[in-house]
Amino acid sequence: MTIKRRDFLLFMGASAGTVALTSCLAGNDIPKTGPKVDAKETGIGFKPVKGPMPLETDSLISTKQGEDYRRYEVIDDIVLPEGFTYDIIAAWGDKIGNSRFGYNNDYLSFIETGTDEGFLSINFEYISGKIWMETYPQVIGKSLPFDEVKAAAAKTEGKINAFALPDNDPVKGKIKEICQEALLDLGLGAISIRKDSDGKWTRTNSKADRRITGIAGLEDKRYLKITGPATAVLRKDKGKGYIDGLSDRIIGTFANCAGGTTPWGTVLSAEENFQDQVPEPVYPDGTAFKPEALPFAIADSGIEGLGNVFGLAGNKYGWMVEIDPANPNDYGTKHSWLGRFRHEAVAVKAVAEKPIAVYSGCDRRGGHIYKFISKGIVKDIENKANSGLMSDGMLYAAVFEPDGTGKWIALEPKTPVNPVLPSIVEGNLVTLPKRPEGGIFEIKTDAEATEFKQKFATLGDLYQGSAIEKQGAILIDAHYAANAIGATTTARPEDLALATDGSVYIAFTSGTPSSDGGPDKRVFKGPKGETPWEYGWIVQLKEDGDDPASLTFKWTSFAMGGEPAEGGAGFSNPDNLEFDQNGNLWLVTDMSTGKHNQALPSRVDKEGKPLSQGDIQGIFGNNSMWVMPTTGANAGKAYQFGIGPIECELTGPFFTPDNQTLFLSVQHPGEQNGTRKDKALQTRKFAMKTTDGKDFIQERQVPIGSNWPGNKSNNPPKPAVVVIRRLDGKAISAV
Repeated sequence: MTIKRRDFLLFMGASAGTVALTSCLAGNDIPKTGPKVDAKETGIGFKPVKGPMPLETDSLISTKQGEDYRRYEVIDDIVLPEGFTYDIIAAWGDKIGNSRFGYNNDYLSFIETGTDEGFLSINFEYISGKIWMETYPQVIGKSLPFDEVKAAAAKTEGKINAFALPDNDPVKGKIKEICQEALLDLGLGAISIRKDSDGKWTRTNSKADRRITGIAGLEDKRYLKITGPATAVLRKDKGKGYIDGLSDRIIGTFANCAGGTTPWGTVLSAEENFQDQVPEPVYPDGTAFKPEALPFAIADSGIEGLGNVFGLAGNKYGWMVEIDPANPNDYGTKHSWLGRFRHEAVAVKAVAEKPIAVYSGCDRRGGHIYKFISKGIVKDIENKANSGLMSDGMLYAAVFEPDGTGKWIALEPKTPVNPVLPSIVEGNLVTLPKRPEGGIFEIKTDAEATEFKQKFATLGDLYQGSAIEKQGAILIDAHYAANAIGATTTARPEDLALATDGSVYIAFTSGTPSSDGGPDKRVFKGPKGETPWEYGWIVQLKEDGDDPASLTFKWTSFAMGGEPAEGGAGFSNPDNLEFDQNGNLWLVTDMSTGKHNQALPSRVDKEGKPLSQGDIQGIFGNNSMWVMPTTGANAGKAYQFGIGPIECELTGPFFTPDNQTLFLSVQHPGEQNGTRKDKALQTRKFAMKTTDGKDFIQERQVPIGSNWPGNKSNNPPKPAVVVIRRLDGKAISAV
């Protein structure tokens, strides 16, 4: 039975996934018919590309799907519809000002400064340690002491508290050299670009081109700033935990994942998985754990703890960073009223004569949706002085009720403690602030939640200091504070996008629980009520009265990931979202690299038991890009626009104001298998299903490793930013 989106009013699932691609190479017998979709009838403006999985939007009758999809070839390139092309505008290692283009480019934002010209800001999220170490000498043109440091670390199980080593210790010097280069490849960048008469975008290399790296300020004294109550904590001379001696000055920004663009032309950059580089836990007064809590770690598989050797204070990371790309003297401001957690999603709602609302999400299993409401109101929506509104207000966390209603609860000292109950959480695990010791602890029963509630009456009982310091400590510990007051644990919110009608679309990527926690299983369900649901959802949130300051809302499920045969739209793990000029919702997927094209000869194990959703994700192929109309007869249907190279993630889609250009990041191609050697290829079998659930076996050709973007034999894979355009020069979604 195929269950369609319109049959659901509320949440019906959560996920982590991806999709693959096809080609028409001469000399093989791979079917070349592809989707039979009319671009004008759908209103999306293009004929979809063919992925590895039969889709409802293919318009192929079920009896032909098995034959048409029985052979499939994965391509190590960006696959786009007919009539489209892409150009590479920058790749890892390219020069930016006095620095270089970083690694794993993510969110993109184009700020127009004139006709067909402006600044492109770029997030650099993390290094894929294995492939970064493998390709660094070839791409950057120098070597680093990886082998020597690995050998030293192996003596202590791969970890070294480098911060505690004497400054004259040669191992510390080598660790510092590696970490400095790795942090140089993280953070933010801004480059000036212009479109030429042929429709191609080129760099103009203005004096404003610059990098704000993971070690900005360490040597150049270009520290980042911070606003809001957390400044009171950071300025303390002494406290329960570690204080770096820099007061409210901050060295660098890293883990910069998704982001958003304000109506007044600044860019918000989200620090997400900062806990991989500095300690996340804090003490009741908001001070950080010591650097030794997260030592430097290195092995063939990767590198972590980059902040350890420099003594970076963990409470200074995990914030939302704002920059003005056009201002060469702006090196970033972290707004503490927006909270400290694993930021990814962000959207700004600005209405004249109203407070601004800044929506954000914590991308962790069991993370929350947040909203900041400013104390001041907007006068002129395009005035850059609006940035000052983020310096004062209140942060709220969302409660999603199973009936489609919701409310916002304040993260302030007087808010009652009312912990999330483990019984309603997938995996039955909730983390709470540990008192008086500091840090966190786990509860697994409702009785433990009740005991915690009886011990602490309000959030103010969990944190210490003056009134402003206590508020700052709550914001620094926002995720655990939100758990303590009963905010809904969700399914990895990875992006938010503001629609023209004022509603907010949220991409929830995966409903599978982990040691971090899990989603509310009353809310995040599969098509038949199953939990967990791995493949993800897109949800629409509407504030009551369309008021940015409203404390109540309604929510509905707009689309669901998963196989069409099981009620899904055909994609897995929706991630970044973007609207085009026609109101179509564009999305990219984020399936874990190890799942890409993972062979699936059978859907049952040796004992005949069905495999889990995570075990069958190879059916979706590579990560991909999709378009979904939000109105009309095709609302909620997913059409495949593009497919990424091998083992990559597509991120940060962003349209120019005229919609003639789509900027897109290609992150970590070849992340698992590295450089593709001599066009290595493997044939794998997949137990697939037609849209109505008929079984068939697909034979799929899969490249081993990647050579993108050079696309020549044995080229090293590199993250890069591309510019997608139509060959006829029309808008991307022109019909």
